[in-house]
Order: sequence, then structure tokens, then C-alpha cells
Amino acid sequence: MADCKLSCSDCAVLACRSKNEEKYPKFCLTAGADPERVQEVLEIYQNDEESGEISRVSACIEGEFYGRLTRVEETIEFIKRMRYKKVGIASCVGLMGETRIFAKILKANKIDYYVVGCKVGAIDKSEIGVPDEKKLNKGCGHESMCNPILQAKTLEAKGTDFNIVIGLCVGHDTLFLRHSAAPTTVMIVKDRVLGHNPVAALYTATSMYSRFKKELKL
Repeated sequence: MADCKLSCSDCAVLACRSKNEEKYPKFCLTAGADPERVQEVLEIYQNDEESGEISRVSACIEGEFYGRLTRVEETIEFIKRMRYKKVGIASCVGLMGETRIFAKILKANKIDYYVVGCKVGAIDKSEIGVPDEKKLNKGCGHESMCNPILQAKTLEAKGTDFNIVIGLCVGHDTLFLRHSAAPTTVMIVKDRVLGHNPVAALYTATSMYSRFKKELKL
């Protein structure tokens, strides 16, 4: 088996992209993979109708449009090719403006959709044990919790067969993905500091603007 202390992020070759076995490092996860597990997963793609179709459609879109379509365009293409009938959107209320624009694009493409904001239910954060000092308003009046589980349950009740996450907070998106009854993709990842472009923190990680000088020992 491959050395469990090393993984794919330690590989400078990435020879698995073309199955160039001569270049596999000693700790290669592909070379050390359990053959039975690999076969088990392959059979899921081959025999599970939904998983197989999602995988094939995604691969075809990648092959046809890689580097040419935006994430929004790829999502529209995916919805059409998967023949989804009703799309659910779990949106942060703080990004409802962006969600409205996307909804207009869906409508123009004749795609049915249903949107649920994260504050649905209007349950105060105190109800789940959040202390006043940890609230944004420091306890000065009602402050609704983000409610990704109710978002997931609402979209399930509406019969959506594909869901899209727009801007849910870290952790809230985790709960939505766990409880979503339908296959789900993420369109926007919230990052208020970087204009919802979290990868910028990694692109600047070794620059003079880095917030990770201590971690990276710069």
C-alpha cells in the first residue's frame, strides 16, 4: 500500500492523468489503490444509472467546453443534458441579488426553478444555543439563524431533482449537502473579503500580501 503519510498534494508528477505508470512516485495512491475497491467504484459508474449519467455528461461537457464556458454556462448545459425538470436553489439571503440574476437566466432557458433563502423559518440563533455575544447584533433583538436543513427539506418537498448552492456559509453548505435529497452542485462559494473568490487567498499565499506567512514560514 502507498505510504499513508503522503498523498496527492505531495506529488509533483500527476502521472495518473495519463496512466504513465513509469512516473508514479513510490507513495502513489493510484499504484497503491486496492484493486477490489477500484473495481467496486468502476461498477458504480457502469451500473448505477444516475451516477453513471452524471459522470458521462460531466466528462462530455469538460471535453467540449473546457476553458471556454463560464461556471454559469456549464451549469445550464449540465441541467439541459441531464434533463432535469425542476432546479432548486439554496441561496444565502446576502447573495439574493446574484440569485435573481441567475434565476432570470434559468427562466430565459425555459428551466423551472425554486429558490429558498438561508433565513427560511426565521428561527432565532438562541434556539440552537448561540450566545448573544457570538451574534452579529450581539443580542440586540431577534437574529435569524441560517437554516440549510430547512432549505434542503423545502426543496425536497417542492420535488426538485437538482439543487444549486449559492453563497451558503462554511458549515451551512455542509449541512445542506448532507441533507439534500437531490444531487447538488455549488455555484458560488461565499468569501466576503475576496469578492467570493476564495482561491485568491491561495494565489497570493506566497506574496507580500499573504495572510499565511506564519503557516508557510515566509
